[in-house]
Amino acid sequence: MRRRTVLSSLIAVTTLLAATVLGACSSPSTSPAPPGTGLQPVALNALFVKQTGFTQDKISSMIFQFEADNPTITVNPTFVDYDTLHDTIVASASKEAYDVVLMDVIWPAEFASKGIVLDVTDRYPASWEQDMLGGVYTTAQFKDRFYGVPRGPSTKFLYYNKDMVAAVGATEADLNTWDGVLGVAQKIKDAKLVQYPFAWSWSPAEALICDYGQLLGAFGGQFTDPSGALAVNSSEGVQAMTWMKHTLDNGLSNPASMTFLEEDVENAMAQGQAAFSLNWEAFFAVLQDPAQSKVVGKIGILPTPEGPTGARPGINGTLTLAIMANSAHPDQDWQLITYLTSQPVQNQYTSGWLPIWKSSYTDPAITAQSPELFAAAETGYADMILRPTVENYDSVSTALQAEIENALLGNKTPGQAMNDAVQEASTG
Repeated sequence: MRRRTVLSSLIAVTTLLAATVLGACSSPSTSPAPPGTGLQPVALNALFVKQTGFTQDKISSMIFQFEADNPTITVNPTFVDYDTLHDTIVASASKEAYDVVLMDVIWPAEFASKGIVLDVTDRYPASWEQDMLGGVYTTAQFKDRFYGVPRGPSTKFLYYNKDMVAAVGATEADLNTWDGVLGVAQKIKDAKLVQYPFAWSWSPAEALICDYGQLLGAFGGQFTDPSGALAVNSSEGVQAMTWMKHTLDNGLSNPASMTFLEEDVENAMAQGQAAFSLNWEAFFAVLQDPAQSKVVGKIGILPTPEGPTGARPGINGTLTLAIMANSAHPDQDWQLITYLTSQPVQNQYTSGWLPIWKSSYTDPAITAQSPELFAAAETGYADMILRPTVENYDSVSTALQAEIENALLGNKTPGQAMNDAVQEASTG
């Protein structure tokens, strides 16, 4: 996913709370792996991405704990920019450079079909299907097999300026549906509180696919049909595209959205230049930071609004930890992965990236750290739409980006653009 990382650090969890959580939240199915017992020392090379939320400092702290519990295992972490992550993993398939890698949700089909990452289905505890958040569990799944473990759930949420919403006599309840949000946005524009109420990540990049996917799901659609073929030319897919175009035509969406990525959207919200946006969970803390935001305390966060069918899935942006198929240490790799994704460890690091385990969202000791975010996330992570799980994802995404842009610019009707996207995907 061509998603840029957040530019600023997030609020840290206090040492006292972390210690309390670690002692209180273990469960039989999610507890860290037992200490390494091999007689010979093992060194694991692990590949991570540079980002806020799970920062290098946090990952280093987790690794320090893991090595203390597993004295025969050493972990050597490498951090790369997201834009180079995919190709670094592919190159490692022939160089044997890494044992454990961080894999995006859009890559399991490609990496599994090419034999780059290991099938770990037989290692999955049966309890995980019930214990993990519903929208997260299938993140690393391809053809009913699992090729990694979700590292932390991620989706886009609806951010809104509380002062602007209240100024036009609206409430949070009015934002439960996209029609409701549209109506409030029109009132905000009419009151001249801001010229363009919406800011979006509509630059022709993966960010655009994520915004479209969130609306596609709300309108009751899916990216693909049961055979796996792109199906965005369905009535639901065209309706979502038409809704997006409508907001531009009526001056509700900032036309600069056509050049925005997520950081640009965050900046528009932080400067008070937008009333609404879709963005990832990590931006919530950024908007509460007075060093970066002019709207501290004025921004609310909600799960994606309902569409006409009542559906409200988020877009799945979850990353997963996978074992390289050429790793010489799969058992130790699995120990590291299950440690980093275990509930006690994840509950220590909830500022900017939340746990994958359902019960964390009903634990007051955990949710008290960011009540608004946890409340939105419990719903937002329960159901998430997957982008096309196809082996040639990059070419499909590129075709879809181009045709969504054509529709937004008025070069084609929404229906024609979606038909063309499906045609390009089938022949590309």
